[in-house]
Parts: sequence; structure tokens; C-alpha cells
Amino acid sequence: MPDNTQQFASDNYSGICPEAWAAMDRANRGHERAYGDDQWTQQAADHFRRLFETDCEVFFAFNGTAANSLALASLCQSFHSVICSETAHVETDECGAPEFFSNGSKLLTARTHEGKLTPESIREIALKRQDIHYPKPRVVTLTQATEVGTVYRPDELEAISATCKELGLHLHMDGARFTNACAFLGCSPAELTWKAGVDVLCFGGTKNGMAVGEAILFFNHELARDFDYRCKQAGQLASKMRFLSAPWVGLLEDGAWLRHGTHANHCAQLLASLVSDLSGVELMFPVEANGVFLQMPEAALEALRNKGWRFYTFIGSGGARFMCSWDTEEARVRALAADIRAIIEA
Repeated sequence: MPDNTQQFASDNYSGICPEAWAAMDRANRGHERAYGDDQWTQQAADHFRRLFETDCEVFFAFNGTAANSLALASLCQSFHSVICSETAHVETDECGAPEFFSNGSKLLTARTHEGKLTPESIREIALKRQDIHYPKPRVVTLTQATEVGTVYRPDELEAISATCKELGLHLHMDGARFTNACAFLGCSPAELTWKAGVDVLCFGGTKNGMAVGEAILFFNHELARDFDYRCKQAGQLASKMRFLSAPWVGLLEDGAWLRHGTHANHCAQLLASLVSDLSGVELMFPVEANGVFLQMPEAALEALRNKGWRFYTFIGSGGARFMCSWDTEEARVRALAADIRAIIEA
């Protein structure tokens, strides 16, 4: 029998939330036009425009790799470079896709503080060399919430945006967990994007209760020119597009997107609070979104695995990441915390 017990390895482990499922069911009744020329795709785009308080251009892709890579490719040419953090998903987990879709634009990694880029680290890379032999910096990409679970505040984004404008750079946001950032800060989506100077956002749906699908929002219409052709060429134009867009309607029409993000964040805070007093367990980063990064002895991590827990350890020796989801049960969080306590105190 398959083991479908809730785990903490990734928020990708979770299933489809009821709101997205119900919207897909509604979209499945009868026939609709193909390739995005349908009512669901229009409704989803309109929901995004209302949510972000602006007339943005909206596109849909199957996954985050395609969304990020195509968005970055639209912002630069092959001789340009993209400045990112050393832990950025585009750098470590997208198999060269940003370089592939841009025909060779180079990723340049910058120093971070708690996973976040700073104006100083961006300026350091952008001004490192300015001769014709070096790929010309053109884009800054940042992740909200970051790969280590921290969140950029509006003033941090504004400072980065000002630096980008000073240096002639576009600003892209990988928002795989954008919902969790909004929930943590209590800020509106507009305050964390275009009002702070973000040009393009890739808004993640998969990690917030959808089966598949990301939205790409261009706040600068000029930057979106011919982006629909990029999507088609890259195999991202769904023939039955309504099944990518309808789940967004389910998430956005009554605020489910934010409720689910708030719940996931709450579960992460609960886990952190239940183990923070343990000697031998250390929080590696502030718990601001839906991830908890713990440092503990390797023997303790192995003991947790032997008890059936699944988690990622890609952040160095003794470091473990525990991700909470829209459907994480508090009882399961408490069970994990109890096992961590029992192992550490044994």
C-alpha cells in the first residue's frame, strides 16, 4: 500500500486544495475554446489585475522553471547576465534552463544576508567589470520568500529597485512562495511587487494548493511584448488552458490563496516554537514563511529518518529543512516535534 502520510520534505508533496479542485470541476463541464481563448483564463487574469491593483499582463505556464526561465529570457539577450543569490533556485535547481531559454545569458551569483540580496551585493557584482569581454548585467532576480525561508520587506525591495534603476537593471521576482511572504508581512501583493519597483513576478500556485501551474505577471507592458510567442515556442501554451487558469480562479476569488499561505506559515511557526528550547537544535534562519531550517547532529537526523520522517538536507552538514503546506495538520507538526525532542533528549 502507498504511504500517503503527511511529510515535511516539500510543500510539493501536498495535494490539490478544495478550491482549486472545485474550480477545475466547474471548468470541466461542457466545451470551451482552446489555447487560452476561454472564460476561465480571462477570469483568472482579471482576478490578478484586481488583486494587484493594476492592469498587468498575465500569462500561465506549467511550472516554475519555465515561468522563471522565460521571464528572465524576455528581459535580456544572450550577451547579458542575470544577478542572483548564491542559493537562488534559478542557479541551483533549474538545470541551466534560464541560460538555455535566453540563448546563453550568464547567471552571476551575489552575496546574501539570510538568503536575501542587498543593494551593496548587487552593486558589487554589477560594477565588478564593465568591459566588453564580460557579460553585461541586465537583470536582478530575487526570490520571495527566499530559499531559506526569509522574507524581503517593502523597504528592502524599494532599496533594491532603486539600485536596479541606478544601474539600468530590470527586477524579476521568483514568487514560488509569494503567498507566504504576503501572509507573513500582512502586505498587499501590490506593495510587494510593482509599488516597490518589481518589473515581473512569477507567482507560484503549485506550492499553494494547485496541481500544476504558475502565473507570470508583467507590470511593465513593454517587457511583455511577444511573450505569448515565447510560451508557445517553449511548449508552455496549454491547448486546454482553462485547466491551468481555472484553479487560479478558485484560489483568488474568495481569498483562499492567502488563507492557505497563512495556515502553512502558522504550522512552521508552531514547529519552531516546539523545538526552539532544545539544546542541540538550532534555528538556522528566522522562521518567516512556511519553512523551518534546523541544525542538529547527523545522528539525530538519521534517527528521524528511521522513524519514517522525510525532509531535505541540501543546506550543509547537520542542516535540515522542514516545509509546511496548505493542508499540514497541527497534530502532525506536534508528532514531528515530539520525535525530535525524544531523539535529542535520549
